[in-house]
Amino acid sequence: MPRSNSPPSSYNNLNDANAAIELAAEFRDGPPTVVIVKHANPCGVATRDNLLDAWKEALACDSVSAFGGIIATNRRLDAATAEAITDIFTEVVVAPDADDDAKTVFARKKNLRLLLTGTLPDPARGGTSLALIAGGLLVQDRDNGIITRDQLKCVTKRQPTEQEVRDCLFAWTVAKHVKSNAIVYAKHGVTVGIGAGQMNRRDSARIAAAKAREAAETHGWAEPRTVGSAVASDAFFPFADGLLAAVEAGATAVIQPGGSIRDDEVIAAADEANLAMLFTGMRHFRH
Repeated sequence: MPRSNSPPSSYNNLNDANAAIELAAEFRDGPPTVVIVKHANPCGVATRDNLLDAWKEALACDSVSAFGGIIATNRRLDAATAEAITDIFTEVVVAPDADDDAKTVFARKKNLRLLLTGTLPDPARGGTSLALIAGGLLVQDRDNGIITRDQLKCVTKRQPTEQEVRDCLFAWTVAKHVKSNAIVYAKHGVTVGIGAGQMNRRDSARIAAAKAREAAETHGWAEPRTVGSAVASDAFFPFADGLLAAVEAGATAVIQPGGSIRDDEVIAAADEANLAMLFTGMRHFRH
């Protein structure tokens, strides 16, 4: 991988940098996008007309967790974005390229590593993933599944709006890179709450909503951005409680794989709350 200064030396930094690159690559053909990763989980993702605005929105999702995080972009870094990023403690920044002024900004930070990849990997590529276990290895195909709007199935009485569909697909893309049980709230191309790695889906939904409430308090917003948001679940809701937690947070649309023996119960709860729910028929389950 091409780089502009010394590479990150720690195991965690390399692992997080890889996680950030993989998520940024999901948007490699899209508009300017910024990803913030901490301990292999995204804590903020945003797509905007320029990288500086995307950075501000990604940071606003969870500015507490972003401290000491890893940042990746899908576009060439400019000086204004570099200046904004260096306002907080950042371990590693990864981008396809950076202009000379941006490189100068980052060079002033002794403990920050800037990695320039040249390109971003194809998220649909094949391959395998490995995990060490006692006495051996687990090997499986990498999760390269991508869902398009034509593959979505609406299972509720209310159909989603065009904006809700876009937000559902955005949240679903991010959820692919969040450790399960994963819940992602998104609104207008910005993550507004991320719940990761919990032992049940309801708690992930509640933690993500709590983070959104904290962000609203921090930034002086009138209400959490989960109000009117779309929520993605990386695997099906086994019970309606996780869905009801999202309803309580203010979500209006849901995207999930479907396939639970209690799908009818979950769909009924969504109809009762006037939610639009989309099934993908595909799950993500990152461990």
